[in-house]
Amino acid sequence: MTLKICVAQLNFVVGDMAGNARKIIDAARDAHARGIGLLLTPELALCGYAAEDLFLRPAFIDACDDALKTVAGETAALKGLHIVVGHPVRVPSLAGEERRERSVSVAGLYNAASVLCDGQVVHRYAKRELPNYQVFDERRYFVPGNGVGVFDVTDAEGERVRVGLLICEDAWFDAPAADARAAGAELLAVINASPFHTGKGNEREGTMRQRVQATGVPLVYAHLVGGQDEIVFEGRSFVLAADGSLAGRAISFEEALFDIDFNREPAGWRIEAITDRAHSLEADLWHALVLGVRDYLGKNGFPGAILGLSGGIDSALVLAIAVDALGKDRVRSVMMPSPYTADISWIDARDMAERLGVRHDEIAIAPEFEAFKASLAPLFEGRTEDTTEENLQARIRGTLLMAMSNKFGSIVLTTGNKSEMATGYCTLYGDMAGGFAVIKDVAKTMVFRLARWRNEHDPYGTGANPIPERIITRPPSAELRADQKDQDSLPEYDVLDTIIERYMENDQSPASIVADGFDRADVDKVVRLIRINEYKRRQAPVGIRVTHRSFGKDWRYPITSKYRA
Repeated sequence: MTLKICVAQLNFVVGDMAGNARKIIDAARDAHARGIGLLLTPELALCGYAAEDLFLRPAFIDACDDALKTVAGETAALKGLHIVVGHPVRVPSLAGEERRERSVSVAGLYNAASVLCDGQVVHRYAKRELPNYQVFDERRYFVPGNGVGVFDVTDAEGERVRVGLLICEDAWFDAPAADARAAGAELLAVINASPFHTGKGNEREGTMRQRVQATGVPLVYAHLVGGQDEIVFEGRSFVLAADGSLAGRAISFEEALFDIDFNREPAGWRIEAITDRAHSLEADLWHALVLGVRDYLGKNGFPGAILGLSGGIDSALVLAIAVDALGKDRVRSVMMPSPYTADISWIDARDMAERLGVRHDEIAIAPEFEAFKASLAPLFEGRTEDTTEENLQARIRGTLLMAMSNKFGSIVLTTGNKSEMATGYCTLYGDMAGGFAVIKDVAKTMVFRLARWRNEHDPYGTGANPIPERIITRPPSAELRADQKDQDSLPEYDVLDTIIERYMENDQSPASIVADGFDRADVDKVVRLIRINEYKRRQAPVGIRVTHRSFGKDWRYPITSKYRA
């Protein structure tokens, strides 16, 4: 016998219940026509992940209920096809006053999945393990389930297969999978919405391998794809054989209908599926950033993007990402030289804009800079120029970019990296002004790696070698004063980024970092800069999360604090 399973690895939009339902219906019709017996959609596919406080609105849950009825009704004629649909469900026994008295989840909901067949809900399972760390906040909205998700699917020959259903975090714990196996599950189907960060794909496959080895049954991992605000889901759905070996893997960072054939033989299941290759760290990062930009602009209706192109590596990298994400006709660069801008910055910015074919404008800011200084001269009399005048230049640029955004409707992409966000090496209301921070979670050392990777690859056919070599090799500078270099104010970037990673991402203490051989002065300086610049980061645009801890939902530190370790 053969059971044909299809993973609908699709890009859903939060709150677009009608559009999401239509995607599921279309996938179901396609799957049924190809003889599929079981269609898996990702976690909370019907409403999109993560809907956050929309879950608190009763009308939102009503709309989800209506969308489920639509999917059931429009797929009723697809006889024999079982469709697993992720969606929120009210907990009947925890409504109103009783919910408040018991002080459980604000919304009183299950994170659930319904199994539809012939227009009916034939099984429903509620997620048991609710993550409440990093970007996850599920205990704010959901109540843990306590059931076992096992249901029957009949193959084309009429033979029954017992399928164990788990939802994302459930599969990171032993009990839900073990309980499903004890209830007779012959294979595990895990529906997921697991945000991307570097290395997460291998981590998922490794953890799911542990579940398979513990239960002795194969596992299908059905994953979401797409960008949602600061997080990205990379797809990369997969199937593991009963011995834990990889039996198939879907493409990453793209929608796909990923088909898997389970053939029952005397020796066990023989699994047939395509296997997309694993990609390098830089390739995964690039695709994640491109998808994050494309979906943030596309799902929010922006016609295009504008960015300040300085001739430096950060803005060059953002321009290349934007063109790969949107195409050259939807991206516009602006060079805004000040009296301290080097000639090579003009030349390199023009060169890069020409290589990628974007519209490129130049607006000299010297007149505005002199006007600001003249207006402030009476107030600043007797004081020497300092970072105040440096920041004026950045704020003039931010004002001009935001004026263009207002006039043309395009969003301003900011170009600051994680090293700058950590240390405050950026200007509030200046280069931080904008709508989307593309490389906010990319350390400076990784910026260089990505630039070199992009010059060696052209994944979207938008142009080879887009970044002039001199932009990569010249010493980084904000060019806000004469002969300025980034390293005048900061430790060398390889040292800086390692300290940031250890302290900010991995919660290592300053003492332990010093004990590992780092200079005490460097560590103290970096930790102090991270601490005193929290107020800036609170006012920074949302940006794409690509590490396991970003400055966003992952990082929730008080601005006012006396703690110093």
